[in-house]
Amino acid sequence: MGERITITAGDGTQAVIDADGAEPVSWQVGGREYLWSGDPAHWNRHAPWLFPVVGASTDGTVHVGDAAYPMPQHGFARDLPFTVIERSGDSVALRLADSAETRVHYPYAFRLDITARVGPGRLDLEIWIENTDTVPLPYGLGFHPAFPWPFAGGTRAAGGGYAVRFEHPERPFAPEVGAGGLLLRDERPIPLEGDTLPLDPDLFTEALVFRDAASRWMRFTGPDGAAIRLAVSDFPHLAVWTKPTAPFLSLECWTGHADWAGFAGDLTDRDSQRLLAPGGRARHGVTLSFERESRA
Repeated sequence: MGERITITAGDGTQAVIDADGAEPVSWQVGGREYLWSGDPAHWNRHAPWLFPVVGASTDGTVHVGDAAYPMPQHGFARDLPFTVIERSGDSVALRLADSAETRVHYPYAFRLDITARVGPGRLDLEIWIENTDTVPLPYGLGFHPAFPWPFAGGTRAAGGGYAVRFEHPERPFAPEVGAGGLLLRDERPIPLEGDTLPLDPDLFTEALVFRDAASRWMRFTGPDGAAIRLAVSDFPHLAVWTKPTAPFLSLECWTGHADWAGFAGDLTDRDSQRLLAPGGRARHGVTLSFERESRA
């Protein structure tokens, strides 16, 4: 655990950001907590950032030229200390730059800046990736927040009144997940009803991955009309995940995803990996908001 920075909006909305991983560990609206507690009996994280890859890599390694580098699932950013570069009452900006520790896994120079800002009922997250190297920078970025389930009465059971509602109808299929977390070309059906996924813990033997999603937001809705909304900028893939017996639900957004089973190529050729030109900067954004969904 690193330094924890509390930021507060005028209406009392509050977030706590851990400098280790730049991870939000608390988000309270109206005095109520809406981020998962990080209970290690189920999952010991709250809302980690995924960088420079999302998901698993073949044999736990990535290849750059003729060299192989060990790569943890979801990368290394979530486990490293960030430096606080700016703070105010309602915001904090943190930075991770390449180091001897990162180059063990990823032989590139980069800066990853994450700014968290609270407003009434919301948490805004702005991410800038800068290529400080002399060669193109291959990267994947993801955000993996989890929320209590249930958070608005009812139960987690099928028919308990909880659902995920998407901005647009999505394809009712997701890739199967194989050994080591690699994606398979086979797909399994998802019981989507147009833009709505009624929630049932038994759906989640693995994450439900919506590659190249039509939606730029999704809502985790409760039986009383309360909703936690995740809206994204420049994250083409969405995912929904939990463990069948765990009292949380994760809404995720990714620029990339796990390797396909059988992939053994260069990191620059990994499916959905971004390539950022030398000196280039890329912006991504996420907003969490608490709202009351219209019942009309």
